[in-house]
Amino acid sequence: MALAVGFWPDGSGGGGAGDGGRAAGDGDRTPGTATASATAPREPAPTTSYALSKAPATIPAVREHTPARGPGWRPGDGGRVVVGDRVLADEARLLAGELRLRYAGEAKPRAGDVRLELAKGNKGNKGNKDSGEGRDGGGPESYTLTVEDRTVRIAAPAEAGVFYGTRTLKQEVAGGRTAPEGVVRDRPAKPRRGFMIDIARKHFSAQWIEDRIRDLGDLKYNEIGLHFSDDQAFRIASDAHPEVVSADHLSKAQVRRIVDLAAERHITVVPEIDSPGHLGAVIAAHPDLQLRDSRGVATSGAVDIAKPKAAEIVDDLLREYGELFPGARWHLGADEYQALTRSDPEASYPQLAAAARDRLGPDARVQDLATAWLNDRAQAVGRGRAVRAWNDGFFRGGVTRVDDRVEVAYWTGKELGAREPVEYLRDGRDVVNYNDEYLYYVLGEPNDFQYPTGQRIYEQWTPLVVRGTRPVPASYDRQILGGTFAVWCDLAGSQTQDEVARGVRMPLRATAQKLWDERGPTRPWEAFVRLAGSLEGSAGSAGPARPAR
Repeated sequence: MALAVGFWPDGSGGGGAGDGGRAAGDGDRTPGTATASATAPREPAPTTSYALSKAPATIPAVREHTPARGPGWRPGDGGRVVVGDRVLADEARLLAGELRLRYAGEAKPRAGDVRLELAKGNKGNKGNKDSGEGRDGGGPESYTLTVEDRTVRIAAPAEAGVFYGTRTLKQEVAGGRTAPEGVVRDRPAKPRRGFMIDIARKHFSAQWIEDRIRDLGDLKYNEIGLHFSDDQAFRIASDAHPEVVSADHLSKAQVRRIVDLAAERHITVVPEIDSPGHLGAVIAAHPDLQLRDSRGVATSGAVDIAKPKAAEIVDDLLREYGELFPGARWHLGADEYQALTRSDPEASYPQLAAAARDRLGPDARVQDLATAWLNDRAQAVGRGRAVRAWNDGFFRGGVTRVDDRVEVAYWTGKELGAREPVEYLRDGRDVVNYNDEYLYYVLGEPNDFQYPTGQRIYEQWTPLVVRGTRPVPASYDRQILGGTFAVWCDLAGSQTQDEVARGVRMPLRATAQKLWDERGPTRPWEAFVRLAGSLEGSAGSAGPARPAR
């Protein structure tokens, strides 16, 4: 009896479809055939048969997989990465290096190859956008990954989608697995999928940040926020105001490398200079700008927004860093301005009350002056960028309104006069979810904070859960742009940067899953943890694993 055997480009026998399993026909009798014997009539040679493939095991999980029968694909000697358009060269070279294949440019694919291409009619559509529909209705971050005839084809409306397809393939073949035969059609549930680091209160090395970016890219995040200015320190070099910069800081050259690495992974760096509160590092160099109440008592971290010099310095910095951070998004802070935590801000800060009336009319209050400050900073950043501010920088009533383009970064419902998320949504605001109940990793766990666990995020949280544990109505889903997992360094010495990396490992993976597909998870948490461990070499490593959180 003859035996038909398929071979990979490296000469080895083919693995099976699904999660690294062997083909059903490898060494087994083909169903329906008789046992061969020396005296039996000569039978036609049977063909190799394969089990129907299973969906690939990845983080985040793919949203749709159409199974097929076939050997699947895995990288081997002689395999190449080819492109249908030279704009995909960066994605192709990255994948080729990771899978130890050869980049062959614009060449016709052959067995063993991976082909990257832009979907027909979308050539040149670049970058991540928050709207716009692709051919499959998934927008520019959607993609299709096809494994057939021992080749892989990744097609998408834009480069970002192609990149995410390469991340799926990289995980599919991690640890010697085989990419399953069939078609993956995938897209994110939310256009904003972020990780924020408070590098102001605690200095993190450029290498540490770069390692997080590599990890984020493989998990299909598309934002990394850098909160680099606060009361404790100012952590990025400045030519306009070098006097405000702290001793431990990132150079502009280091920041450019961070920005470039993030761009390669289709990640936008979102900088934040929080104002008019949390400016203690600026006040240390300019003590004349500190806000004082009617008794002359200094107000911690707050600048006097009645003084034009305060706005001039902040705008100088915003414009300077506009060149350093070319991405389309900025965070303007605006939270916890201490003047507005007083029961009667107008009586406590008469100079602010007078400035509000002079600028905005006889009925204006201190909150209106703070709103005007936020709008002025949004104008300084420029109309071409999306801007966001913390939810406690938005106020009820008053004679002014925050510019409509400013998104709400909703983090808490504990502030004075707390407003439910629905108030912002009903007002037509777009919201980015920073829910401090699930998504805040606060060093030292002060103020009743507890380190978030990946399991709790995985099993309980969705992007609709903006405050506390209750979701907002599903009718507001389109206004919830996405979410951000945030590291805050209130007690900076509580953990080393390596401990932070280990502590956020599983929470980041759980958050990635829920932002990519907000539906209930298809595998139990214990299986998700095991999968994360098996993919560690493909989705970046944060060092030796601690017990899963």
